[in-house]
Amino acid sequence: MSEKVFKYEKLAQSGKARRGRIHTAHGTIETPVFMPVGTAATVKAIKPEDVKDAGSDIILANTYHLFLRPGHELIERRGGLHKFMNWEGPILTDSGGYQVFSLSHMRKMTEDGVTFRSHIDGSKQHLNAEISTQIQHSLDATITMAFDECTPYPATERQARKSMELSMRWAKRSRDAYKHRDGYAQFGIVQGGVYPELRKESIEKLKELDFEGYAIGGVSVGEPEDKLCGIAEYCTDHMPEDKPRYLMGVGYPSDLINSVSYGVDMFDCVLPTRNARNGSAFVSTGVIRVKNEKYAEDDTPLDENCDCYTCTNYTKAYLRHLFKAGESFGGMLLTIHNIHFYQQLMATLRQAIEDDNFEEVSQELLSRVR
Repeated sequence: MSEKVFKYEKLAQSGKARRGRIHTAHGTIETPVFMPVGTAATVKAIKPEDVKDAGSDIILANTYHLFLRPGHELIERRGGLHKFMNWEGPILTDSGGYQVFSLSHMRKMTEDGVTFRSHIDGSKQHLNAEISTQIQHSLDATITMAFDECTPYPATERQARKSMELSMRWAKRSRDAYKHRDGYAQFGIVQGGVYPELRKESIEKLKELDFEGYAIGGVSVGEPEDKLCGIAEYCTDHMPEDKPRYLMGVGYPSDLINSVSYGVDMFDCVLPTRNARNGSAFVSTGVIRVKNEKYAEDDTPLDENCDCYTCTNYTKAYLRHLFKAGESFGGMLLTIHNIHFYQQLMATLRQAIEDDNFEEVSQELLSRVR
């Protein structure tokens, strides 16, 4: 199959869990997939080559941050984001909607879009569906996200409906502004808070616009874990079978395992990189906080079952020393490990789906990981 055609190909299924492949202009993506977050055109504390070597097919970059600094037009003049940051593989860019949502005290929202103050210099800025879509085009994003409003939690049903309907109007404008190119895609974002009927209505409206993929937005914003799981499972049950399904901003290893079981294909989250810089490592038995005193003379690797660069070459005692001494190398080494751990987890889930024993494998993993 030509990689110039954007297409989701389902290779196997085990229960609701799907093993697939997404063909894009910048290469193929094996699903289910975890996308490391490269907010400002870099995955923090790790080289692009190491991100790739860990098993990453695709990364995420941030429209809001790159719009403010260094500016999408500057990146476009440099040949686009792939060339600018030395990443040849697929890149997904978020729409900027979530970042604007997090600036609730610095923004004003209207039907047209959002006016806000830059967190960098306080300058007045404006984002809407058309501007967001153009920024992502200038960045040369493989996957562009529709502009949306992230519904907060808690929200009444009336508030959630108003927010969802606004997002659906913005989705139509985003779709109209999107410039179709071979091998590229635009995803619509499902909203509706914790209300199933609103989620279903949102999905139906987005399906009418025939996006190349569909994302579940407005989750991981403070709702209880059971509600997050319920939303994800309900949405996937109503999403198209022949398009990728993306759960935004999630999460812990257990969240990924559970969500794959519902039929989700794509994930992103800052947890593996942010927690690494804070001294927390995800391992096959849970989480290790290397700053703890008990590791001061521990000459074992972070994870005996891991073959990453960090676990192959360094001990917990050395890693603890780096963090206690304030050395940035510690965060780099834990970032390498955490991304490798997440990618190995996804590879294990993909294999389990191929072998049609996903339920057994996932339950065993859930008994150990966080």
